[in-house]
Amino acid sequence: MIWLILGATLPSMLVCWAAAWLVRRGGPRFRMVDRPGVRKIHREPVPNGGGLAIWLGIVLPFAVGQLVLWMLLAAQGDAAAAQAAVPAAAKHSCAACLPEFVRPHLPGLMQQSGKLWILLAGGTVLMLLGLIDDRRGLDWRIRIAVQTLVAVVLVRLGWRLSLFLDMPVLTGTLSVLWIVGLVNSLNMLDNMDGLSAGVAAIAAAMLAAVMLLVPDPVTNQPQLFVGGFLLVLVGSLLGFLWHNRPPARLFMGDAGSYLVGYLLAMATLTATFAGENVPPHAILAPLCVLAVPLYDTATVVYIRLRSGRSPFEGDRSHFSHRLVELGMSKTQAVLTIYLATATCGLGALLLHQVNTAGACVILLLVGCTLVLVGILETAGRRK
Repeated sequence: MIWLILGATLPSMLVCWAAAWLVRRGGPRFRMVDRPGVRKIHREPVPNGGGLAIWLGIVLPFAVGQLVLWMLLAAQGDAAAAQAAVPAAAKHSCAACLPEFVRPHLPGLMQQSGKLWILLAGGTVLMLLGLIDDRRGLDWRIRIAVQTLVAVVLVRLGWRLSLFLDMPVLTGTLSVLWIVGLVNSLNMLDNMDGLSAGVAAIAAAMLAAVMLLVPDPVTNQPQLFVGGFLLVLVGSLLGFLWHNRPPARLFMGDAGSYLVGYLLAMATLTATFAGENVPPHAILAPLCVLAVPLYDTATVVYIRLRSGRSPFEGDRSHFSHRLVELGMSKTQAVLTIYLATATCGLGALLLHQVNTAGACVILLLVGCTLVLVGILETAGRRK
């Protein structure tokens, strides 16, 4: 398992770190810069093309992995078309370096690779949408329309919530809302140095742990495909965080937040959280892991609507801003949100092991954590 973790996280981390360094240098030349403004908390122009680096940190390792997979399958004789393209010496060397524990999973990985590239294609569309938004600014209606279109296409291709309901229209609609909602939740959360990327890394790591701990109901084996995918995302986010830690020298921009929110949503739709040997309440694991971003989005929308403003109108009413207003430093606010995310996410690691009563206790703990945060915020503002 340690080799899976290192093999998935390290390459993506190094690729993203190097790509982010290049984006920092070339961003101003291509007008990929976030300048200070009324709603901005930074005082100097900062390159905002970090989303491109995160995308490259995910796509490049998967592209190399796809090529290696073809070579390994050719060496085993499982892909006749690939055999014809690979020299005999290369086949022999591939077979010799192939770890024994990896071999049984190669056909399954090849079978899943088509879905992987469809999923990444959707993420690429949203990343490009974010790049355009970062450079020129787009009306919120255009952004939501493109996000919804991508979500609808992916849901029609098979990614959807099951919820143990034989109601395709309802589950399809909820799936589209889940994808678009998480895309915008991570976008709204991106308002302080290291915040959105850090929370996403914690959430992805928690979900990856669930995938490696909870057996697939069909195969009764760890869900290596989704777990590995999430670990690649974790690695890319860690590489980006080196440049985004306070004081940030690079922002992920809308390109990064759209991409990361989309990938988290799609990973949860791809995974199997409950089944024959796993209790139904285990499907609530993503809600535990992503409770804090969803809390931030819900409270921000409520505050804006209560003030008679559009929920898409940017301001400084986010969870992190409210913590700073209570007297915290920006770093303390970010670390507090990290801790709240980890606290809520830990419940997801236990949902598959407990009965219904235990699940209710876990969900109550998550709910109490968020309510406690809300009470402290309200009391602090009144004071």
